[in-house]
Amino acid sequence: MELAYYSDLAVRLVNSEEPSRGTDTLTSVEAVRALFGESQQAARRTTDADVTRLRSVRARLRAVFEAAAGGDEVLAVDLLNALLIEFPVSPQISGHETRDEDGRPDWHMHIADYAANAGAGYAATASMGLAFHLTELGADRLGICEASPCRNAYLDTSTNRSRRYCSDRCATRANVAAYRARKRLDAERSAAAERSRRQDHGPTGLTADTAQETSPAMDR
Repeated sequence: MELAYYSDLAVRLVNSEEPSRGTDTLTSVEAVRALFGESQQAARRTTDADVTRLRSVRARLRAVFEAAAGGDEVLAVDLLNALLIEFPVSPQISGHETRDEDGRPDWHMHIADYAANAGAGYAATASMGLAFHLTELGADRLGICEASPCRNAYLDTSTNRSRRYCSDRCATRANVAAYRARKRLDAERSAAAERSRRQDHGPTGLTADTAQETSPAMDR
């Protein structure tokens, strides 16, 4: 099963909207067709109604990612199962068009698209791809970018399950922001320490007790 390709359809759909920034690229038939990528046959069936259909599916897929990223695997699975029930797939053995090293068909499982419309077909394929990814690699491989304000979804394919950001750009931005925050904190601590030192020693650098001892007696 082409897990990477099918699950990427879910990521692609979820990330067509950035709620925190108020942006949404899923606004036209052309935008829906672009989501299909190389699947031109399915894309050609797209109509205006599929824009609305996929916007609804997008919100539900984002909920799956958010539940998984928040550590609620059961909720993530329940939400994904609801999508699989609503948008069933038709698995099919494929391989006539590809050959292995010996020239024989490279048989593999393929998700056939027999849905009534393009939106339903996309939803079925994306949901099944995400389901395979979750069951094969774990729910903790479904993430939401931690670089504020980005909330893009991503699939963690790292060897040590360490990914936290949707892209290198967001990782760099987050690291720069963390560095600047540390520098500000260090500066604030230094300033606070300097103020405390001045209060303890006074403007001449003497402590209050020392200043009293060295000052002239008032009754002399």
